[in-house]
Amino acid sequence: MTRPRSWPELLAQLRAPVALAPMAGGVGTPALAAAVTRAGGLGSLGGAYLTPQALRDAIREVRALTDGPLLVNLFAPQPVPAVTPDAMALATAELAPFHDGLHLSPPTLPERVQEDFSAQLDVVLEERPEVFSVAFGPVPPDALAALRKRGILTVGTATSLSEALSLHESGVDAITVQGSAAGGHRGGWQEDALADTLTLVREVARAIHLPVIAAGGLMTAGHVRAARAAGATLAQCGTAFLLADEAGTSAPYRQAIRDGTRDTVLTRAYSGRAARGLRTALTDALTHPLPFPHQNALTRPLRTAGAQGRQADVLSLWAGTGYRQAQATGAAQIVASLTP
Repeated sequence: MTRPRSWPELLAQLRAPVALAPMAGGVGTPALAAAVTRAGGLGSLGGAYLTPQALRDAIREVRALTDGPLLVNLFAPQPVPAVTPDAMALATAELAPFHDGLHLSPPTLPERVQEDFSAQLDVVLEERPEVFSVAFGPVPPDALAALRKRGILTVGTATSLSEALSLHESGVDAITVQGSAAGGHRGGWQEDALADTLTLVREVARAIHLPVIAAGGLMTAGHVRAARAAGATLAQCGTAFLLADEAGTSAPYRQAIRDGTRDTVLTRAYSGRAARGLRTALTDALTHPLPFPHQNALTRPLRTAGAQGRQADVLSLWAGTGYRQAQATGAAQIVASLTP
């Protein structure tokens, strides 16, 4: 397939106005990304938690399955905040009963709390996915220049008009506009409007002459149609694919989605950043999380053990408000169901 040199050329290669949300942490597998692309959408990889070598392997696994377009997402680089002994004591005390319940050693921070953005970016520049996106901030100017030189289209994530304006000024090719219904982490960095998806899409599309990708609560073809009518060029869907055959959603996570009995909440309990997921015992109990990325690193052993032991109440069950409409079928069928 010919490599797109502009956003219109990329859109011309898609048969469905659907982008897979880049779900980091194991749900968004290479198989899922490839299946969405083969079905005519824009497949994606959430690479923020992957080592550089694991990121390279994941991109190459997608390339082995399809020659269609791929988006790779990372977290924008930002200073790692300091953690005081008092804050650490509070956070570990809250987690201790959950560790005891799963017979884990007491919670401690690893030496490395996040991956090196520069090393991950080097992989992106070498492997050349068609699209690169970031959350939690703008693309750094030097990274933007390097990506453009390699012919990689760039996307920023905004949760408010002010963030979208900042991204426009930074020089990205498109903007993902994330409404309040979206599952997973809030992708902004200045202020979070927590606005209705369609309202925010209309606001941004009127103010900025860049392609807009709508994200948040888009679970049906009717939702996708409404997003496009509001001014979006693509609908980014993640929760809709949680039960896809190709997704890496763990067994207890899948069961919680299927059960449909839990409300969604915005919580900082698992990572230290606001994220929407299903309510759990952990979201109720933790009131003093460490800042991101420390809390994310601190809770990782618990989440890993919970997935292995089928303990949903210690898992970060990221999901948007419309999660009860998720379909347990193949990704191609889900893309077809989302296509107006």
